[in-house]
Amino acid sequence: MRIVVSDTGAGISPEKLARLFTPFDRLGAEQTAVEGTGLGLALCQRLMQAMHGSIGVDSTLGQGSTFWVELACADSPLERLASSNRNASQSPNRSDAEKRTILYVEDNLSNLTLIEQMLAEQPHFKLITATQGQLGIELARQHSPDLILLDLHLPDLPGWEVLSRLQRHEATREIPVVIISADATSRQIKRLMAAGARAYLTKPLDVQEFFRVINETSAPRPTEDSVAA
Repeated sequence: MRIVVSDTGAGISPEKLARLFTPFDRLGAEQTAVEGTGLGLALCQRLMQAMHGSIGVDSTLGQGSTFWVELACADSPLERLASSNRNASQSPNRSDAEKRTILYVEDNLSNLTLIEQMLAEQPHFKLITATQGQLGIELARQHSPDLILLDLHLPDLPGWEVLSRLQRHEATREIPVVIISADATSRQIKRLMAAGARAYLTKPLDVQEFFRVINETSAPRPTEDSVAA
């Protein structure tokens, strides 16, 4: 896919084009009062490279510039799971007693919708959602879900506080909690795992890894009787 954005501005001279993606080099900074660090286009270039794409510009002084980005098209990860989902939907429906309940505490509606779509054709999962931390705690105590998916940035309580309260309450301390967050720093991951989180998933989600983790963490734990048998 190629995306092109053109303008009819002042344009850029050929000798300056080579400096355009250089970090901390702001072309024409001496002619404007607008503040900046000169990192915007350099970061865009790094992002394109990380996604195996490219970015460039064509410009004519006095006529304008045309910026473009190119990215390889990819199949939706949800489409890649379509066949397995269809096979699952064709299998006999499980009874309500056999279904696993997942509570997702997240205030971002786009993220909520994504998880709803991913679980829509998974008949063995029942999804409950909460957009605030305190509501999530109350729903956990009320429904005793098999798994809690928890965002860290919530409007009323930080996610780590929600995790702490779940850990302190007798009715919820045994429920596995999986953190889903864009904060992928190793320090943050270690801190939340040490606080009691069962797993830590980073956004954007790897769909295959998501299903692997929720299947493992929501699976019923063997009882003493089953272990003895």
